[in-house]
Amino acid sequence: MSTSIGQYLLQRLHEEGVRHVFGVPGDYILRWYQQLAHSELTQVGTTREDNAAFAADAYARVHGLGALAVTYGVGALSVVNAVAGAAAESSPVVVISGAPGVIEQREHPLLHHRFGPYHFQREIFERLTCYCAVLDDPLLAARQIDRALAAARRYSKPVYLELPRDRVDTVIHLQPECVFDDDGSDPDALAEAVAETVALLAGAERGAVLAGVELHRYRQQDALAALVERLRWPVAATLSGKSVLSEQHPAYLGVYEGAMGAEYARSVIEGADILLLLGSALNDVDLGVFTAQLDPRHMIQARNDEVCVRHHRYPNIRLADFLAALIPALPPPQRDWPAHSLPLSAPGFPEPGDAMTVSRLIGRLNDTLPDDMLVVSDTGDCLFASLELRTHPRTGFLASAYYTTMGFAVPAALGAQLGSGLRPLVLVGDGAFQMTGTELSTAAWKGLNPVVIVFDNGGYSTERFILDGPFNDIAPWRLDALADVFGPLYAFTVGDEQAFDAAWQHALEHKDRPTLIAVKLAADDPSSAMRRLGESLGRTVKGG
Repeated sequence: MSTSIGQYLLQRLHEEGVRHVFGVPGDYILRWYQQLAHSELTQVGTTREDNAAFAADAYARVHGLGALAVTYGVGALSVVNAVAGAAAESSPVVVISGAPGVIEQREHPLLHHRFGPYHFQREIFERLTCYCAVLDDPLLAARQIDRALAAARRYSKPVYLELPRDRVDTVIHLQPECVFDDDGSDPDALAEAVAETVALLAGAERGAVLAGVELHRYRQQDALAALVERLRWPVAATLSGKSVLSEQHPAYLGVYEGAMGAEYARSVIEGADILLLLGSALNDVDLGVFTAQLDPRHMIQARNDEVCVRHHRYPNIRLADFLAALIPALPPPQRDWPAHSLPLSAPGFPEPGDAMTVSRLIGRLNDTLPDDMLVVSDTGDCLFASLELRTHPRTGFLASAYYTTMGFAVPAALGAQLGSGLRPLVLVGDGAFQMTGTELSTAAWKGLNPVVIVFDNGGYSTERFILDGPFNDIAPWRLDALADVFGPLYAFTVGDEQAFDAAWQHALEHKDRPTLIAVKLAADDPSSAMRRLGESLGRTVKGG
């Protein structure tokens, strides 16, 4: 059987479950776009290349694998930041870049979009991805495509495939299916790690679980729920792991983020005599700028390639294998569900004449957020305010929580809704919205219906609380006027509780198009978490 390189790539993406490819066309990728238009996949054009990568990132998180396609040079280099974010956040995105033809590269060195030797682009992406290949050899192309998709799944990281335009239609003869070496977990190490873990858990008096982002990326949410059902221990999530367990679960404490998070969750996690830390990379954001007080002598840490039981390290153990072996080794539940804190609320909302505040906004969302909405948050105070927001669907909260790139949320909502079928609620600051908010027009064009709430406080609020100055101010936009530009779109600007409630209820009742609600907030009204974070980072920036 024979097929072309371009067609085989489309076939394999479809077999891996991909149904949408995001991107912006350019001459070096146009022929493959033509094949895409006649395939079983749907091309979703975005207003910018980096927005395509943000959308593919979110699509991958909720759907399992995402893909984007751009042209050489100006297109591929435009997605570098967003792909770096996908790498940092462990999101399996397939980056497909067109390229000048093999013959063109040899005979015409001064082609447009070139910025140096042709291999420079590949070398850039080698540092951002877990697998990188140029599909210029018909004898190798099928294996390279197979290996790229397997690597994206295995490591939950981006991969890069470069397709010269004169190779799109090159016929390849398929060889027997490529078998990838995957030895899995070391069985002896796994058995010892599970035995030591079970012994420690049995002796715990104040046990707790801290759930991290790898549980999302390696699809271990069911395993976490089963483990919690056995243990009946309180569970908190890191910020990057938020919503890995349903936030309505009786054992759920909220987000733990050191001194930046809620005091009750902090007291339970830091007071545990055994802390089971699952799938978490202990970065400065998840640790509240290292204000967390976690003692390795009381910790069992399981990540995707190793388990550490206190100071004993067991390498070559997959997170999924560890959980699969641990759960049946535990006794049936022998205790009631632990006490847990109630989410932030907004009693009496709307109070006539009261200006909107961040706290009341989050409280009102907690009181009224529908069960079938997922939340996509941008970076800034909307992200830190989200610590107190309780979402409903499992894996129902998406953010650039560790890489913290501004501009993630609006384009990510595009990928999240296409990948999950759920209506997104987008929380975004006015600064981030000015970067990538044009993707709201794509949502309207494609018949999607996100609700976008803009924290409109006239500038970069996080930076204001780190180190203030006129450089944190931004141009004022008439956001409610965007209905005439981006439509069909409902758009509101609100400043008080009654106006917000009317706009929010309108958004919940009218699902035929996107809704934009610009909430006017005071510049000196941050969330409590961001105020604490800003004070800590401010001492670092000022050298104090």
